[in-house]
Amino acid sequence: MDYLTLIQTPISAELKEFRQLFDDSLSSSNPLLQSVIAHIRQKNGKMMRPMLLLLVAKACGGAGPEAYHSAVSLELLHTASLVHDDVVDESGERRGQLSVNAVFNNKVAVLAGDFLLATALVQVELTRDHRIIEVVARLGQDLAEGELLQLSNVDNLNFSESIYFDVIRKKTAALFAACTKAGALAAGATDAQAERARLLGENIGICFQIKDDIFDYFDSPAVGKPTGNDMHEGKLTLPALYVLNNVADPLMRDLAVRVKRGTASPDDIGRLVQFTKDNGGMEYASCVMHQYRDRALEFISGLADDSLRRAFTAYLDYVVERDK
Repeated sequence: MDYLTLIQTPISAELKEFRQLFDDSLSSSNPLLQSVIAHIRQKNGKMMRPMLLLLVAKACGGAGPEAYHSAVSLELLHTASLVHDDVVDESGERRGQLSVNAVFNNKVAVLAGDFLLATALVQVELTRDHRIIEVVARLGQDLAEGELLQLSNVDNLNFSESIYFDVIRKKTAALFAACTKAGALAAGATDAQAERARLLGENIGICFQIKDDIFDYFDSPAVGKPTGNDMHEGKLTLPALYVLNNVADPLMRDLAVRVKRGTASPDDIGRLVQFTKDNGGMEYASCVMHQYRDRALEFISGLADDSLRRAFTAYLDYVVERDK
């Protein structure tokens, strides 16, 4: 049985409810907006975050309307952030297809992202739970702060792992943490239980981002982005940061500074990618990723339901072993 089947098995009915509500939330009479939504939904993804929310809700007592509205809200907010990120990053591709801004234009992309964000707010309000509304509101803050922190870090010529983790906690892990906390709250969990669920999501999100960063050092069409793409955008991720801080090579440090300043050539980036791979950067990042996976497993160990334990374990295995 594959990972996704294991993940979906205990929440198959809940996923059906979620998907219907998600589809209904995206209806619009505006032809241009409908065209944008249709384009986005060509690559809807596997809905990993809603699945995680529904799993946590079921583990904490059961998924009801509050969980479905929360899941739709967070998936819409996530989608909106991706549309806006592509404009900020001037990216022409998303998940192996042309980005919204590439197919339409920046104005349409920003406004479509705004519509998705507004719809996310409508959905979370329907939970009638101020704690869940606060989770979504603070997530919006975290995502924006994460982007700004990443942009400001381009000018920081230190190679700091601490800043790297600050960025990914806000840009990526915060979304997973919001899903797990909202799922717990939607099922009636106490604040203490919700905090435990939030930590589960944060650890999963950090694993997810480190895995994405590892992909950037290998050339694979399945991943949907070229090798060294992060470096072309002035970003140094965990594998390179480790090597730069642990291997004394002034030439490579100078090259890394040029990467951050946006003046490195494609050949320069190729050299830094190879230098990182040759000096243990990938192995280090993989080791750190598995440490966070082990932390996430602490939540799972207390579950009494075998199918949920298998689903959560499969979720973690998928995150760290996926090929795209």
